[in-house]
Amino acid sequence: MNTELSKQYGLFGISEEVLAYGEEVSASLRERFREIDETAEYNQLKVIRAMQECGVSEACLLGTTGYGYNDLGRDTLEKVYAHIFHTQAALVRPQITCGTHALALALMSNLRPGDELLSPVGKPYDTLEEVIGIRPSKGSLKEYGISYRQVDLLENGAFDYEGIKAAIHDRTRLVTIQRSKGYQTRPTLSVARIGELIHFIKEIKPDVICMVDNCYGEFVETIEPTNVGADMAVGSLIKNPGGGLAPIGGYIAGRQDCVENAAYRLTSPGLGKEVGASLGVLPSFYQGLFLAPVVTANALKGAVFAANIYEKIGFPVIPNGTESRHDIIQAVTFGSPEGVIAFCQGIQAASAVDSFVTPEPWDMPGYDSQVIMAAGAFVSGSSIELSADGPIAPPYAVYFQGGLTFPHAKLGILKTLQNLIDRRIVSPDFCRLA
Repeated sequence: MNTELSKQYGLFGISEEVLAYGEEVSASLRERFREIDETAEYNQLKVIRAMQECGVSEACLLGTTGYGYNDLGRDTLEKVYAHIFHTQAALVRPQITCGTHALALALMSNLRPGDELLSPVGKPYDTLEEVIGIRPSKGSLKEYGISYRQVDLLENGAFDYEGIKAAIHDRTRLVTIQRSKGYQTRPTLSVARIGELIHFIKEIKPDVICMVDNCYGEFVETIEPTNVGADMAVGSLIKNPGGGLAPIGGYIAGRQDCVENAAYRLTSPGLGKEVGASLGVLPSFYQGLFLAPVVTANALKGAVFAANIYEKIGFPVIPNGTESRHDIIQAVTFGSPEGVIAFCQGIQAASAVDSFVTPEPWDMPGYDSQVIMAAGAFVSGSSIELSADGPIAPPYAVYFQGGLTFPHAKLGILKTLQNLIDRRIVSPDFCRLA
């Protein structure tokens, strides 16, 4: 590395030893990064083709106010999403506030009292526990007479096919499949594995709705869950598909009836998709989607870099440094609260926004333990931007994701390692301390 660039890293407090280690890891990943770039190129072409075939024009960027009737840009964007996901319809709205909201909307609109929801991949993400009613909450599915059942993954991460078969019965209306790991140290599900699971479930009960929580997974592979049988794919625009530009929003792409149900729940019976003003956000939605494949690739490179940095010094990482990737999240298990806190504070210190803030664990709505979150983001809470978070609970794992550019992700990871060394959690010779 040239002297001037080394000096720049030095201004962030990165030692020459940490920088040299980072350069060694980066050099070993050149072929891996080339493969990631190929996937991004494929997905970039897919997005451009969808925009062309759906007739995106300058008029689509104008937006509406009030009721939002005849919003050309909104309606065309939903056609673009349906094209990309190969679905009959899509709902893409700024009125969907986050990923949890999008998932709750898809569930509440397609389940009725007496139905049962099944998770065949174990415990859902923490914020869905209150949506479902696993933890009591006002307005939960449980309050509306919708029951819940889950089948845990086997110890080796495989699907418990016998348990799933036994759990499906006449009241099983909807199956929710979480692609990403959430706050768990299980493998992320590939699109191929999701397809195998959906095929198995549909063989048992063809009319069951299969919904995939697609958060953090969009554009990581060349296909999406709706290409392998999912009736709905659901996600957030302040994650992968927003490309770092969308200021809010979520999407549901899927079967016509499922999406229509969600639209009627989002607005009102009788109104559905016909209303909902876009309020000036359409340029960021369109341009964010356009950038999303490359932005996702940058975040993915950051995750691979983090896995290799920490695996080589003795910390358990999921996925490991060589495994195939199916989302942008990298889990690193430190085994102590101090490790999680030092990592998150290192990410915050590397941010362009609020770098002077020191994140601390706190009682966050929707979680059953204290959580620490680092996110100096241009869009509040955007986890496609450089961010990290984790519950302050055993096994004390941190979940790193995002990075609009790889150089920023690289800086963030090097800063976390420097932080851990400075606090004697990692020794100066890069060995994990007991």
